[in-house]
Amino acid sequence: MDPFTLIVIVIALVVVAAVVGSVTLLGGRRRKSSLPAAPPQDLPTLQDVPGGGVEVLEPETAAPETAEPTLDRPEAPATRLARLRGRLSRSQGIGRGLLSLLSRDKLDESTWEEVEDTLLTADVGVGPTQELVARLRARVNGLDDRTPDGLRTLLREELLALIGPDTDRSLTTHADGRPAVVLVVGVNGTGKTTTVGKLARVLVAEDRSVLLGAADTFRAAAADQLTTWGVRVGAPTVRGPEAGDPASVAFDAVQQGIDGGYDVVLLDTAGRLQNKVGLMDELGKIKRVVEKHGPVDEVLLVLDATTGQNGMVQARVFSEVVDVTGIVLTKLDGTAKGGIVVAVQRELGVPVKLIGLGEGPDDLAPFDPEAFVDALIEG
Repeated sequence: MDPFTLIVIVIALVVVAAVVGSVTLLGGRRRKSSLPAAPPQDLPTLQDVPGGGVEVLEPETAAPETAEPTLDRPEAPATRLARLRGRLSRSQGIGRGLLSLLSRDKLDESTWEEVEDTLLTADVGVGPTQELVARLRARVNGLDDRTPDGLRTLLREELLALIGPDTDRSLTTHADGRPAVVLVVGVNGTGKTTTVGKLARVLVAEDRSVLLGAADTFRAAAADQLTTWGVRVGAPTVRGPEAGDPASVAFDAVQQGIDGGYDVVLLDTAGRLQNKVGLMDELGKIKRVVEKHGPVDEVLLVLDATTGQNGMVQARVFSEVVDVTGIVLTKLDGTAKGGIVVAVQRELGVPVKLIGLGEGPDDLAPFDPEAFVDALIEG
C-alpha cells in the first residue's frame, strides 16, 4: 500500500471516531435530562474529630410506631331501651287504640269486638286476646275511676300481666370453668348475623370477653360480616373454609374459647328455611357436636317482628329441633304489631330476651317489659 493511501485511511478513521463520540455524548445528555429529579435525601454529616480526621454521622431514622387499633365503646345495655323508647312508641298502635276504645262513654258489645280486633290485628294471638278481653271487661265495668289516667293504669297492669313481668329474661353469660356457649338460630332475612354482632357489643359493654364462631359456612359473606363486627369491639372470630362443615367450625370455636379462657362463645349459624329438612338436621348436628365440650347454655331464636304469624310457624319448627331458651325480636321499630311479643312467648313457653329497634350498632337491647308497655301506652 502506498503512503498516500495509508494517510487517507487514517484520516477517515479519525473523522468517524470523532462523529461517533459526539453522538454518544449528546445521547447521554438527552437521557439524563429526561429522568425525573431524584427526591432529596438525607446526607451524612461530616464532623471534625480529634486527629484531624472526619467521622461520618448517619442520619437518624425514627423507629416505626405500631398503632393500636381503636376499638368501639358500646353503649351500656341498661340505657339502651330508654334511649329507644321514643322510637318504639312511634311505631306501635296497640296501647293508643285500646285506650281510645276503653274511654268511650258506652262500652257495648260492638266496642268490645273492636277491642278484640285491635289485639288480633296486633298479632297478640287468639288465646291471649280472649284472656285479656275477659279481664278488661271484668275490671272496667267495676271501675270507679274511668278517667284517662285510671284507664291507663288499668291497661298497663293487664298488659304487663300478659307479657310476664316476673319472667327470667337474663342471658347465661358465664359457666363454671368454661365459656358460656350461646347458639343463635333463625331463618334467612331476620338479621341473624347482624344480631350476633350486636349481641357481642352488648356483652363487651358488660365487660365480658367474647369469641365469635362463624358456623354459617353456606353464605359467602357471613364470616366476613361477623369478623367485621368482632374487630370493632376486639372479639376474635373463628371461621372455616367456605361451604365447610358448620359443626366442625362450631366445635373449634368452643375449643378455642376454652383454651383462651373466654367468658362467652357466640355461634352464628346458617339461615335455615323451616321446610328444608336436611338443613334443620344439620342444625341439630351442630348442637350435638358442640355438646361434646359441655352444655349449650343458650339457644336464641331470632325472629323478624314484621313477619307476624309467619314468625310463629318458624318458632314452632325451630323449637322441635333445638331447645330454644330465648327469643330475639328484630325490627320492632318497623311494625305496629308489638303483640308478637305475647304470641311468641305463649307459643314456645320461653321469654323474649332481646329486642332490636333499629339499624344502629347499639340498637339491640335487653327486653324490659315495663319500658315496653309504657312505650305502647304513652306513645
